[in-house]
Amino acid sequence: MSLQAARGRELKPPLRPVPNRPALASPLRETNKVTSIAAAYSRAALRFPVNPETRAFYRRFYPGTSTLDWNDWRWQLRTRIRTLDELARIFRLSEDERSAVERHEGSLPVGITPYYASLMGLDDASEPLRRTHIMTGQEYIRGPGEADDPLDEDHDTVVPGLVHRYPDRVLFLTTGTCSTYCRYCTRARVVGNPGGEYQFSTRQWEKALAYLQAHTEVRDVLLSGGDPLTIGDDKLDWLLTRLRAIKHIEFLRIGTKIPVVLPQRITKDFAKMLKKHHPLWMSLHVTHPVELTDEVTESTARLADAGIPLGSQTVLLKDINDCPRVMVPLMQGLLKRRVKPYYLYQCDPIRGSAHFRASVERGLEIITALRGHTTGYATPMFCIDAPGGGGKIQLAPDPVVGRDGDDLLLRNFEGKVYRYPDPGGTLGRDKQRLAAE
Repeated sequence: MSLQAARGRELKPPLRPVPNRPALASPLRETNKVTSIAAAYSRAALRFPVNPETRAFYRRFYPGTSTLDWNDWRWQLRTRIRTLDELARIFRLSEDERSAVERHEGSLPVGITPYYASLMGLDDASEPLRRTHIMTGQEYIRGPGEADDPLDEDHDTVVPGLVHRYPDRVLFLTTGTCSTYCRYCTRARVVGNPGGEYQFSTRQWEKALAYLQAHTEVRDVLLSGGDPLTIGDDKLDWLLTRLRAIKHIEFLRIGTKIPVVLPQRITKDFAKMLKKHHPLWMSLHVTHPVELTDEVTESTARLADAGIPLGSQTVLLKDINDCPRVMVPLMQGLLKRRVKPYYLYQCDPIRGSAHFRASVERGLEIITALRGHTTGYATPMFCIDAPGGGGKIQLAPDPVVGRDGDDLLLRNFEGKVYRYPDPGGTLGRDKQRLAAE
């Protein structure tokens, strides 16, 4: 009997409702729940495709590794090839490669996911994908016009990690981590160096978010880095949610290489999370047709099925993809995977990149080989990101031959000249003068 009842007083209701406390789950029930989650994850991992060449690779170099582990994107990140010993265990290194890796220090270290290594030539130092990820001595030669920050992004940085160059859009550098490190990276000064000059944290994100909240002219945010998809699901969801809460930001974009070099990252839960944040676009960094594996077909399908429009951005690289024989099947293969070829970039003049830079004429030749010979959907825009912060400048083969009276003379994809009636027009007159001179 309570003290109040013993004194004959009326019991008073509590000042505020007392919530019912849920019964504690039994240890057995909790164990069953964890087991069920683990089983579901295992089934999902086992359903992700593994192409035959890759399966043979991991059985050879990672014996005892299960398909479950191989298809775990976190395992892939943890097991990245990052040291000279790890490289030498898998690749037959040239003396040039070995010496260059030994010399390296600071940002842009070696970093290759086991999956991506499985696509490379193990015995051939000239194999295209291998050349883009294992350094050579040429990387230490600074050529004319090269710089650590050739696009002058630091000049247009308004708060740490936020570059505001164009009137209505910003570049949001979210992280300094990539799953793989391309040797021609335009942000070589930034990535892969946790203790270096450039730091990334949620505290930095908050400063960027405050700037965006205050600048109502910004309607488009491109998340890049590093690679934003190296960020965990919950943390990336939090950032996207915060950006979505800013009313004047109309759409978001993510620039990433992960669906190509670490396709296992694109889990169905991850794609479902991204779907919440529409309109959301994604630009995929793609280099060579060798990358278009069963795994990449699956990762791009999951993203496209989540309603995310996919575009590609490809860097033109000397003796790697600078010919129609490589570029045409790459662009057509992307389109088959619901990825619209978007940009073909002239390689930025980053320090030590001369051996990667093809001539600008080569880029125009590739656009010429695509136009008219395949669908326009498979033809990207060719552009130079102007050194010194000039922004993207598009280049295209010039179809204007000149004028003949009121007719504009145009050259088609076959090289034939056609007339278009253009009374009163002036386009092409300058070419007439040049021809007369």
